[in-house]
Amino acid sequence: MIQSMTGFGKSLLQLPTKKITVEIKSLNSKTLDLNARIPGQYREKELYLRNLISNSLTRGKVDFSLYVEVSAEETTAVINPAVVRKYIEQLKAIVDGDETELLKMAVRMPDVLKTEREELNETEFASIEETVHFALEEINTFRTDEGLALENELKLRISNIETLLENIIAMDPDRIAGVRERLRKGVADLKENIDENRFEQELVYYIEKFDITEEKVRLDNHLTYFKETLNSQDSNGRKLAFISQEMGREINTIGSKSNFAPMQQLVVQMKDELEKVKEQLLNVL
Repeated sequence: MIQSMTGFGKSLLQLPTKKITVEIKSLNSKTLDLNARIPGQYREKELYLRNLISNSLTRGKVDFSLYVEVSAEETTAVINPAVVRKYIEQLKAIVDGDETELLKMAVRMPDVLKTEREELNETEFASIEETVHFALEEINTFRTDEGLALENELKLRISNIETLLENIIAMDPDRIAGVRERLRKGVADLKENIDENRFEQELVYYIEKFDITEEKVRLDNHLTYFKETLNSQDSNGRKLAFISQEMGREINTIGSKSNFAPMQQLVVQMKDELEKVKEQLLNVL
């Protein structure tokens, strides 16, 4: 079963004095590209949280956000009275004014508010860690659901390529007969006497150059391998992408060897289907 790299997970934690929100978003990326937004009081746990996320989300451009809403009675920002009084004294020395107005001016000055560093509460962080796990479960469920839609799309495109390959196999004898007939006609137009045995030898050599038997077999094997990988337990977008590249090589070779307009039209359709496969694989984990 494959997974998409696109996903979203969110979980809330309500504590007595604060509300904590964890959000995780992911988009497609060749590797894990993790961007974390973590409040200062939990910064010492950033590496631990990054490892927690990377163990669950192996690939993708991931945005991790931890938001904290603190209640008013629990705020860590307090007014520094000594600084306020010093500002008022300095303002009085410059202008005469009502103390209330001077106070309004003073509280706008730098360093009036001081923030006391909040020590990390390990019990609280344990609850936050559990909340992160819930968000990771949600985003992985989202990725799995998206992966199911991708899987159905990929199976459709692979089935279309298989049908086109069957049509190519069916018309190949007519293509070879056409090549043989064109060569005989070309020789007949020259109105020259030829050695029939030598002509047959040259004809076989020429037709072998246009033989696509190996390409048909290899493409069929790649299609089977792709479906087996798609149905495996692990989501392996890189492996599927590699198989699709090998499929593309065989399709291109069939097109270059075909020398037969109806077959080349089928090859164009196969290339179109394969491009749609590659587009979808960009988002497969």
